[in-house]
Amino acid sequence: MEQTNQILDEIETVTVGHYNQNAEAFWNGTKDHDVAQNYQAFLAPFPAGKKLDILDFGCGPGRDVNYFKSLGHRPVGLDGSEEFCNMARRHTSCVILHQKFLGLELPNQAFDGIFANASLFHVPSQELPRVLADLYIALKPGGILFLSIPRGNDEGWSEQRYGLYMQIETCRLFLEKAGFAVLDHYYRPPGKPRHEQPWLAIVAQAAAVNKTLI
Repeated sequence: MEQTNQILDEIETVTVGHYNQNAEAFWNGTKDHDVAQNYQAFLAPFPAGKKLDILDFGCGPGRDVNYFKSLGHRPVGLDGSEEFCNMARRHTSCVILHQKFLGLELPNQAFDGIFANASLFHVPSQELPRVLADLYIALKPGGILFLSIPRGNDEGWSEQRYGLYMQIETCRLFLEKAGFAVLDHYYRPPGKPRHEQPWLAIVAQAAAVNKTLI
């Protein structure tokens, strides 16, 4: 059933509110997570040594922004949580955009890559095509989108957070309809049997010519 604007606003407000209220605990619980596999997968399609304009979509307190900065890239963070944005600015001294996922205002063809680590799954399925279209337009032609989402076939609330759980087949359909080609996918954490790998990670590429700007 199609969700009304009021319901969509509630989904975003409550989910963002949860992160605002638990920002310090989230930082302490995630700042040392090993996501090297995701960094490597995201950066692998780019020429070695190229300095990249990167959007960290759902940057949280800034862990990944800081990593990309340490490599000499030009990362920009984006998050719907004001608390996360303030923390990310303190931790990174980078540009951090305070924008909700359902109300993005991104520049056209500004980024070589978009890193959406454990963030896009907060977008309701009804709105995912529009958000992917926004990200597509923000990428330079041939740009790379990395996303990781919880694996499953469900959508709805988990306490105070709304989430969308997808398998690779469903996620591929969303991406292809938005103009992306899936280059690679894998499951996390590495080295575990599939039933102990709750996360799906995908590397996708935008069309070499941005179809929306022709």
